[in-house]
Amino acid sequence: MKSKLKSLGAVVALLSIIGVANADVNTPYSMYGYGVLGDRATSMQRQMGGVGYAMQSGRQINVMNPASYASVDSLTFLWDMGANMSMQWSKDNSGSNHGFGGGLDYVTMEFPLSKYMGMSIGMVPLTQVGYSFGDDIKFGARQNQGSGGITEAYAGLAGKIGGFSIGVNVSYDFGTIQNDVYATPSSGTQSLFEQIMQIRDWNVVAGVQYKQPVNRYNYVTIGASYSPKKSFHGNTWLTMQDLTSDSRPDTVAKAGMKGNYYSPQSFGVGLAYTHEKVHKIVVEADFSLQQWSDAKFSSLYDASGQEVFAGMKFNDRRRIAVGGEYTHNVRGSYFERIPWRLGAFYTDDYLKINGNTMKEYGVSLGTGFAAPGGKTMINLGLEWRHRKTTPVNMLSENYFNIMVGVNFNEVWFFKRKIN
Repeated sequence: MKSKLKSLGAVVALLSIIGVANADVNTPYSMYGYGVLGDRATSMQRQMGGVGYAMQSGRQINVMNPASYASVDSLTFLWDMGANMSMQWSKDNSGSNHGFGGGLDYVTMEFPLSKYMGMSIGMVPLTQVGYSFGDDIKFGARQNQGSGGITEAYAGLAGKIGGFSIGVNVSYDFGTIQNDVYATPSSGTQSLFEQIMQIRDWNVVAGVQYKQPVNRYNYVTIGASYSPKKSFHGNTWLTMQDLTSDSRPDTVAKAGMKGNYYSPQSFGVGLAYTHEKVHKIVVEADFSLQQWSDAKFSSLYDASGQEVFAGMKFNDRRRIAVGGEYTHNVRGSYFERIPWRLGAFYTDDYLKINGNTMKEYGVSLGTGFAAPGGKTMINLGLEWRHRKTTPVNMLSENYFNIMVGVNFNEVWFFKRKIN
């Protein structure tokens, strides 16, 4: 019992720090809107292209569809933590650049409440902001920097009856997004213009899955998730400061986010096929739609009514992903039980920049290594992503990501017989 409490204490400690330890991003595109969006995918799911709406597993946590929690094994306690290291190469009209990022990405846990019910809690990144670049302007120079993002702390519950599973996540979304512009004229004082979004909000995601056996060794699963459109809560403001003096920042404009900034109505659907006999084969295809074109992102105005920070119009975000996993022999030797994963995705993203749409696509692969003497799995994957805008390509970015996830699987609810 002591070891279980120590493990739970370690999880709680990690949950308490992940809000400030999200994996860093390094892209100028994150200066727009709320930054780069996440998809609630774990390391294992990202190795399969980021699929998950139809995924059911008693040994892997799937936050993308809360209905999956009902599939957790009745004797199992799971917790999963993931980290990411990213190498980035970019190219625009001014030349080429490269950068690095990374860190702790997510922490989740899952456990059964009964034979037919499961629960999950954790933290995952919803958006991430990270960039630093400079350029020359008329009579001086300008430096742009940004950091922060929105983190989702969630609790989810799911139950199953027959072939149906139904679940819901309720989350507290929080974070601070900071966008800074340093203006340095050829002669005169250096000024800092700082725009901050401080978000404190709640959200809900509902999901359903249906599992249909084809025969003894094959079955098909369909899944769907839904999240409603709602207004963000919190505040946003813009300050200006003369850095060459001891003056404090002046608040130029301030507004409440409620009624002025929105998250979109979102849908996700998936179809998965699973074969389990000697070999194990899992194949899934997903589609998701986030209606960002209906999500308001307002301008900021000063006391005189002058616009000092321009709002944005977004595009609907559409994402297609396919992925698969193959295990040669689920009851064989150690190496025969190693799963191999492959996936790909394509995204029409939500950002609309000077009339240009951002597109992103990539491929991924990975595997998992079981820890000796237990069911704990170490998932290791590689991912390549390409990001650009169209019709005018403002900046081309290529990412090579190394993904590591540790999925701890402990038997907590087994009652031993005493002779």
